[in-house]
Amino acid sequence: MGEAVVAAHNVFVYGSLLADDVVRVLLNRVPTSSAALLNGFHRFSIKGRVYPAILPVRNRHVSGRVLMGITDPELHILDEFEDVEYQRTRVEVSLLESSDKLQAHAYVWSNASDPNLYGDWDFEVFFIFLLCY
Repeated sequence: MGEAVVAAHNVFVYGSLLADDVVRVLLNRVPTSSAALLNGFHRFSIKGRVYPAILPVRNRHVSGRVLMGITDPELHILDEFEDVEYQRTRVEVSLLESSDKLQAHAYVWSNASDPNLYGDWDFEVFFIFLLCY
């Protein structure tokens, strides 16, 4: 009798999930990760929210990291965390350390014409907010 095969996923994160403390609360661990770029997307601020949204935008890129070895149950937890405002999408990212390309999931904002999206989102501003609460 063989052992059950556990699927392992890569997830590109670019917002609140860049904070290890947030990932640890959700997954009870901090997975191995690598810095990465997602080309052809832009990270927007959202009016009234502390977290960002990404949407496809030509000639732009989003910096973030890839969480590696995410299990099916952990992927479900991330789906619940991101909620219906985001759509989990397969993307190709470039790892910064090696320039290798990697397939990953990313949570893309569902409403491409949302009037509440503006400018750029800054992790440092989010991190300061996180420290205050």
